[in-house]
Amino acid sequence: MQILHPPEWARPRGYSNGIAARGTPVFVAGQIGWDANCQFQSDDMVAQTSQALQNIVAVLAQAGAQPHHIVRMTWYVTSKEEYLANGKALGKVYREWMGVHYPVMTAVQVVALMEDRAKVEIEVTAVIPDPA
Repeated sequence: MQILHPPEWARPRGYSNGIAARGTPVFVAGQIGWDANCQFQSDDMVAQTSQALQNIVAVLAQAGAQPHHIVRMTWYVTSKEEYLANGKALGKVYREWMGVHYPVMTAVQVVALMEDRAKVEIEVTAVIPDPA
């Protein structure tokens, strides 16, 4: 995996501008903050984000992938204000599940998600490197 960063650009915080990778792609559908039984344990954005990230790790494991194999994340949030107000707490739960790996990321505010209680949905693409 190669991080792509034009040398004259300012360093991004919490994401990469680009990544080049070779290997087996793994596509994870958007994960929301409910548990394995499709039940929400909280209406808190940070708690839902932690659960969504946990769900992503579980799906990745089914392919033999780990968080550091993620090359792209897209975050859909229902409130930009809530997302920004919880930046430090979201960063903490992110690092708990993803470590200090910062793939290419996009975050967008949406009017609503398909599950009424969902405040965040995260989809990822990972690449498992080819054996050396």
